[in-house]
Amino acid sequence: MTPDAAVWWIQIIFRCVWAFTIIAAAVGFGAAYGRHKHGLVAAIALGFVGLVAGTPFAWSPRAAIEALATMLIM
Repeated sequence: MTPDAAVWWIQIIFRCVWAFTIIAAAVGFGAAYGRHKHGLVAAIALGFVGLVAGTPFAWSPRAAIEALATMLIM
């Protein structure tokens, strides 16, 4: 395996792990908040909202880190 191929595989693995982690966290936070405040139906609804809201951040790690840094600075 060439060094370029190794770097390519590492990037692919990192992006997959990043996407899974961000989407799972967004769905989990949405579902937990919905269940705590309003019950089962809200847990399902806010879990879906977390999925939709988390997908753009899963696409780009840089955008997620910049959004987090902006929120922390404010």
